[in-house]
Amino acid sequence: MLDELAAWGLVRLAKIRWRIEHDYCELKTGLGLTHFEGRSWNGWHRHVTLVSAAHLFLTELRLTSPKAARVS
Repeated sequence: MLDELAAWGLVRLAKIRWRIEHDYCELKTGLGLTHFEGRSWNGWHRHVTLVSAAHLFLTELRLTSPKAARVS
C-alpha cells in the first residue's frame, strides 16, 4: 500500500511541475514577463506584479467561461 501511495505522490508532483512550466511559458511568451528593460527594483516589481495580475485574470476567465477565453 505504501508503494501505491508513493506512486500517486510522484504522479501528482509530475502534474504540478507540468502546470508550473506551462504557466511560466505563458507568462513569458503571452504576457511579456521578459520584456522589462528598466533599471530599478521598483519598476521591475511593478512589471512582475502587473503580469501576474494579468495571468490571474486570464486564468479566472478561462476557468469560468471557456468560450470567452478562446476569442483571439
